[in-house]
Amino acid sequence: MAVYTDVSAEELGEFLKDYDLGPLLSFKGIAEGVENSNFLIETGRGRYILTLYEKRVNRDDLPFFLGLMGHLADRGITCPLPVKGHDGQALRMLAGRPAAIVTFLEGVSYRRPSATHCAALGTVLAGLHEAGKGFGLSRGNALSINGWRPLAEQAGEGADKVAVGLGQAIRNELADLEAHWPRTLPAGIIHADLFPNNVLFVGDQLSGVIDFYFAANDALAYDLAVCLNAWCFEADYSFNLTKGRAMIAAYRAKRPLNRVEIEALPILCRGAALRFLLTRLVDWLNVPPGALVRPLDPMEYWKKLRFHQGVETASAYGLMD
Repeated sequence: MAVYTDVSAEELGEFLKDYDLGPLLSFKGIAEGVENSNFLIETGRGRYILTLYEKRVNRDDLPFFLGLMGHLADRGITCPLPVKGHDGQALRMLAGRPAAIVTFLEGVSYRRPSATHCAALGTVLAGLHEAGKGFGLSRGNALSINGWRPLAEQAGEGADKVAVGLGQAIRNELADLEAHWPRTLPAGIIHADLFPNNVLFVGDQLSGVIDFYFAANDALAYDLAVCLNAWCFEADYSFNLTKGRAMIAAYRAKRPLNRVEIEALPILCRGAALRFLLTRLVDWLNVPPGALVRPLDPMEYWKKLRFHQGVETASAYGLMD
């Protein structure tokens, strides 16, 4: 989450007239993340999240994202629900951007999740994958293997301004992944961005999953690889085997992994690390002037990628046969 587009109190008050939410009492921008402009708003009916969808988001994808949240909620996944206006529509325009309001979920996110939190995430991730079955819309993952080379080209020579030799290292890794990427794994709806800041807890109880704006159809085990990258490394970039074991075991208890998925996990983790290295690198090199946003360090994912490059089997992530 972030703020790229400013909204005035007058604009927002007028916007809210299309809803049955009562008067605007307060609002503030949310500075975390890198993708859309987000605001916490409080009205006479309670607290909500307002999202303005920025240029990277294709407006044609918004019915998929908003519909998916409703589909998952109907099947027991606690996630934000889009709020419809008087006209029955959840999507409209504000400040020249497509915009939607969703319900606010209670809870906090943990920057340093414990093994208990990782296990809870594994259970919910598998539940999300199961709940996604039967959703009537589909969306290709534009940030999977076929989308990485354009990102690398967009970063171009700027990669070496971040770290000497980074550009060539990325090109080498990308070529190897393109040659060996598994393309026939079990697939379905994935979240694709389930970082700790997108998962809420009340104590150790997982209370909700948010930010579905990278969700897509892709290999289910790739989603697990994203989470292993995001949840199971320590501050020194060492992999925490206890956290990995807890996450994978909880996931497998709800959705078993087949042998091909298990064998593919190391390369999927490499791919997930490269994906976030590339998107962070492009964002690092292209922060809009005046944006209320804190770019995320791309080198974090270069260091994680280096770990994955030395992994030969899924046992390195705590997977127990």
